[in-house]
Amino acid sequence: MLSRRTGLVSLIAGIGALSVPGLARAGAQVEEPLADSVRSALSSAIANDAPPVPEFSETASRLKYLRWLGTMSDRLKRRRNIDFQTIEARTEFMRTVWYESTRAALEPALVLGLIQVESGFRKNAFSSAGALGYMQVMPFWMRTIGNGDVGKLIHMQTNLRFGCVILRHYLARENGDLFLALGRYNGSRGKEPYPNAVMGARKQWEF
Repeated sequence: MLSRRTGLVSLIAGIGALSVPGLARAGAQVEEPLADSVRSALSSAIANDAPPVPEFSETASRLKYLRWLGTMSDRLKRRRNIDFQTIEARTEFMRTVWYESTRAALEPALVLGLIQVESGFRKNAFSSAGALGYMQVMPFWMRTIGNGDVGKLIHMQTNLRFGCVILRHYLARENGDLFLALGRYNGSRGKEPYPNAVMGARKQWEF
């Protein structure tokens, strides 16, 4: 729970998963006018460079990353998700989450918690609001800062990059207030259930 808010609703940590296959219960991010400078910065931030193989100057840092990768892969395996039945698929996903979250100056555990709530780790998840993929990105973002090809939001790296860049943008809009930024991400700014659900799920991915 966010320490300055009360009333953690722990029972909704699985809010992203419904009984209907593929359907996700995500709110609608609000499409807002963006200044040209902001649009340009966001467009640059989602430039689709493939995650490089991480390089570490210290052996200890490299070993810590490898331990994180193995631990997170094991936790994802326990979810028995059809998209992640092989170690190769789990490793690729976690490697990309690590890269995109750290690239956007976000905690991987926070991003994983958001993915768990938004889509239940389902690549093809969609919401009644039209949000797509792991991080339930609204199509208007592809028109606003992307190339207009909404179908690419189902691509793993593209979806994770957009989601991380959007969350970082909302954090900037809210002057670093994570509670408000998460609410804005979900289209429920100022309400407790969604931020509390994400922070509750985040605890499951701490390392």
